[in-house]
Amino acid sequence: MTDTHIPQRYATNPAQIPGMTTQQLRDTYLIPDVFVPGEIRLTYTHHDRIVLGGAVPAGGVLELGGYPEIRSDYFLEHREIGIVNVGAHGTVTADGEEYTLVTGACLYLGRGIREVSFADAAGSGESGAQFYLFSAPAHTAYPAALVSPGEGTVRELGDQVTSNRRTLNQYIHENGIKSCQIVMGVTQLHPGSMWNTMPAHTHDRRTECYLYFDLPEDARVIHLMGEREETRHLVVADRQAVISPSWSLHSGVGTAAYSFVWAMAGENQAFDDMDAAPVTELR
Repeated sequence: MTDTHIPQRYATNPAQIPGMTTQQLRDTYLIPDVFVPGEIRLTYTHHDRIVLGGAVPAGGVLELGGYPEIRSDYFLEHREIGIVNVGAHGTVTADGEEYTLVTGACLYLGRGIREVSFADAAGSGESGAQFYLFSAPAHTAYPAALVSPGEGTVRELGDQVTSNRRTLNQYIHENGIKSCQIVMGVTQLHPGSMWNTMPAHTHDRRTECYLYFDLPEDARVIHLMGEREETRHLVVADRQAVISPSWSLHSGVGTAAYSFVWAMAGENQAFDDMDAAPVTELR
C-alpha cells in the first residue's frame, strides 16, 4: 500500500517560534508515524523541498511511485534518495538491481531510476525491514551505491565525562557516496551517554532531519530547537523524526542511550560547515 498523496509541511521562520504552543511545535516539526506496517509513509517539507518517511514491507512488496506533490511520473525523475534500514534485513530493488540492506546499511539511488521497490529479506523474521527514506531534488545522476555499517567514514566524537561519547558513521558525503546535495549518516551513542551534538549548532545553509531509533519504549529524547536566544524542545519517542530548519539549532539528550539517522540537504555538502551555539549562550 502506498498513499497517493504526500502531506506537506510548510516552511517556517524564527519569528513564529515564541507564539507556538507545544502542539503547534509538534504539528510543524515532528513526524510521529514514520513506520507503518505495509505502507510507504512520506512527508514533504518546503524547507529545501525535502521528502522523508518510511517503508515497511511487512511481508509484502512496496513500490515507490510518483506523487502529484512532486509533479513527476516516477519518484526519482527529478530527485535522489538516501535509504537507511533501521529494521531487520531487507532488500531494495532499483530498475531490476537488487540490494540487500543489513540493519544500519545505507543505499543511495540517483536521479533517473524509474522503479524502486522494498521487501523483507528471506529469514528476516516477524520484525521485518524498516527503511528510512530521505530525498531531495537532484540536478544530475550519480550511480547507486550501498554501504554497510562500519564501511563508511567512521568518526569517534565526544567524551564519557560529558555524557556524549558517540560513533558517527558518514555514508553519503563529499568523501564517500557521491550525491547532488544529500549528506547522510548514522550516529550511535555509547552506553551511559545521552547527549548528541553538544554544543548545539546551526548551519544556515542546510536543512537537517533526524530519525531517532534504538530508544527503549519507555524512554524519550528531548530535542532542542529554535534560536539560541529563544529555544524550545520536542519530546521524541523511538522511530520518530524531526525536521530542523536551517535557522534552528539542534541538539538532544535522552533518558537512555539511542541512535539516530541524520540527513541534510541544501546549499553545500561540507559536514563541518556549522555555527556553534555554546551552551552558555542558550536561553
